[in-house]
Amino acid sequence: MVKFLGSNDAEKAGDYNLSHIDLINHRGDIIDLKYIVIELNIYESIYKNAVTGSIIITDAKNQIGRLEVQGLERIAFKLSSPGTKDSDDILDASVETGEPFHVYKITDRKQVNQGLLVYTLHFASREFMRNLRTKVSQAYNGRLDIAVRKILQEEDYLDSRKKLKYEPCGNSDKIVIPNLRPFDAINMIAEKSLPEKSQGVGYYFYESVKCFHFRSWESMVAKQGNAKRPIKQQFYYMPLKHKDKAIENKIEHDFKSVQSYRFLNNFHDVAANTALGTYGHRVIPYNLYDKSVINSDWNYHNMFDSTLHTDHENNYRDAEKTPVASSAVDYDNERSVSDYPESRVSLQSTTQFLHNKESGAGYGLDVFQDSSLKAQRISQFNQVMHGTTLKLVVKGQSYLEPGDLIEFKIRPVDSDKVDIEEDNRYAGQYVITKIRHQITSDIYTMVIECSKDSVVDPVVAGNPQHKASKERGDLEDIQGGGGSLNEGHGRNLHN
Repeated sequence: MVKFLGSNDAEKAGDYNLSHIDLINHRGDIIDLKYIVIELNIYESIYKNAVTGSIIITDAKNQIGRLEVQGLERIAFKLSSPGTKDSDDILDASVETGEPFHVYKITDRKQVNQGLLVYTLHFASREFMRNLRTKVSQAYNGRLDIAVRKILQEEDYLDSRKKLKYEPCGNSDKIVIPNLRPFDAINMIAEKSLPEKSQGVGYYFYESVKCFHFRSWESMVAKQGNAKRPIKQQFYYMPLKHKDKAIENKIEHDFKSVQSYRFLNNFHDVAANTALGTYGHRVIPYNLYDKSVINSDWNYHNMFDSTLHTDHENNYRDAEKTPVASSAVDYDNERSVSDYPESRVSLQSTTQFLHNKESGAGYGLDVFQDSSLKAQRISQFNQVMHGTTLKLVVKGQSYLEPGDLIEFKIRPVDSDKVDIEEDNRYAGQYVITKIRHQITSDIYTMVIECSKDSVVDPVVAGNPQHKASKERGDLEDIQGGGGSLNEGHGRNLHN
């Protein structure tokens, strides 16, 4: 059973205040679940338009059966961690706010012993359900963030009561929504959106428990004026032998300590990122009427310092903070990984803008510029999703949400010093991309996924491996040696 602690009882990291958790059926009948819930999970992600979750229940009295649960119920609760003072830091899905979650599925129902049932209730936000029942057939002309607000808040569409935190768009456009679900319509607009205050392209539209977000990647790493965004929380991993016994019981230390970590993705998967067009990408605009085409090539290293990244300094872009060095070139032709635009080729029709005279090629730009933005958007998205991705397990902190900037410090494996010494290749600033809030009988845990698209210390220029390879090749020529290449089983890399 989960603990229901009062605000005075939550004293240490991992404690929580869960004042109530109610199941409300279609008639308005309420069942207090506090004594039969064994696990509560809440999922948030910058890649998902809505918050989802699940509740695992043990039921010895068939309360759910008597309530006639059929997937039309609501789940209401309030959750906070120790030290939470601001109401905005509480995960409030209560009836009072008008934002309880909606049950949409019941799974894993089984009898574990005589008279005891276990099952899982799956829930999602109110807007998730509205999205399934609504279509948008509408034309919008003007600033794109205004169109998003209308779809999200107007009664005919999502009718959301939640706050929307949005980054103003710097571009206007004429958008025709062709009978799409509201989330799909907003996602279409997000692809076309350009930030007003930065050089980024494309927006993320997602929901946290607290509000909806419509923002660019650069807004997650910088604030107005391109100044570095404040760190929301600092985390560090330190082996047990290096821990300071004097501070082990301090709540701040426990909140910052990482229980475990694992790298899910690594920017060094050069094969995958090459196939995805992260480093090099060619967009070919074509005209269906006169059959003309133009090549528009994207080069990752040339354009790296045109946008802000996780480890940038205030008002400062550093082209050498790339995870993959531009100085690392092929052994045979002196080309870097970004010098192959044919790695991914996309087509873009220019005739789609014929009836959009106010905004030219979609953004008020010429065809070439518009194509370059498409390649940049794909590359930037890949840098986030397929870059260095880290999973952390930490004590629950209800004030964190996707899009927050955190700092992670890790001791190099060969370090014996007591003081934390950063591994600047994998340490540094990360943006939270996913959060799983997990409430069990004795602890509030968070599983955090976060991404970074740069490194703390610039990559040192030079390519000694290349020189060594040349010398080795010369030696083979002298000796008359020859080599064979063993072919392994490769995997398909999809565009």
